[in-house]
Amino acid sequence: MNVIVDYGMGNLESVKNAASFLGKKVIITSSPKDLLAAEKIIFPGVGHFGKAVTELKKRGLIEILKETINQGVPFLGICLGMQLLFEKSGEAEGVSGLGVIKGQVVKFNNKNLIVPHMGWNQIRKVQSPKSKAQSQYKGKELFEGIEDESFFYFAHSYFCKPHEEVTLAITEYGEDFTCAIHKENIWAIQFHPEKSQTKGLKVLNNFLTHVNNTGY
Repeated sequence: MNVIVDYGMGNLESVKNAASFLGKKVIITSSPKDLLAAEKIIFPGVGHFGKAVTELKKRGLIEILKETINQGVPFLGICLGMQLLFEKSGEAEGVSGLGVIKGQVVKFNNKNLIVPHMGWNQIRKVQSPKSKAQSQYKGKELFEGIEDESFFYFAHSYFCKPHEEVTLAITEYGEDFTCAIHKENIWAIQFHPEKSQTKGLKVLNNFLTHVNNTGY
C-alpha cells in the first residue's frame, strides 16, 4: 500500500491524481495504522513550516513518521515535506522539524531575486562523494531516465541546507541550492513532480516503481 500523508497542508489530491495516472494505487490518510503498514510513503506539503509542525503534532504523526523511516520504509518528501525532514527552519524560529536530516532551512535573501521562487527551473545531478561516475551514485534511481539540466516546477521561498552529504541534485536561483536529497530510505525533492509534466511524472513513477527499502 502506497500512502500520501494527510496533515492538512497542500493539495494532496494532485499528487494522488498523478500517481493514479501512472497506474499506481495510493491512499491519502493520517491514520497511524495505515502509515505503519505502508509499503511506501509520500510526504507532500505547501505552506508554513511552523503551522505544518503544529498540524503534525495535532495528529500525532511526528513520532509515527520517524518510526516508519527508522523501519526502512521508502519515503519521499515533496516541497514543504522535504523541508520538514530537517532540524529547523528560519521560517519558524524555535520550532523543530523531524530532524532525520541534519541541516536547516533558510530563506532566499538576495534582494535582486523575486521571492517566492516560482516557475520552471533546471536541476543538475550531483556526483557521489565516493564516485565520480554519476551512474553510480546512491539514490540515482529517483532520476533514472531524466536528462541532466531538465526543467521542473518550483514554488518556494525557503530552501534546504543539509549539513551532511545527502544532495542528489542542485538548482541555481541567485545561488546553488539543494533541490533533491537521498539518505538511506529517504528521498526528497523541493520541486513539485505533480506539476512538472512528463519529467515530474517520471520522477514519481521512479519512486513508486524502482525504489526499495534497501536505499539503493
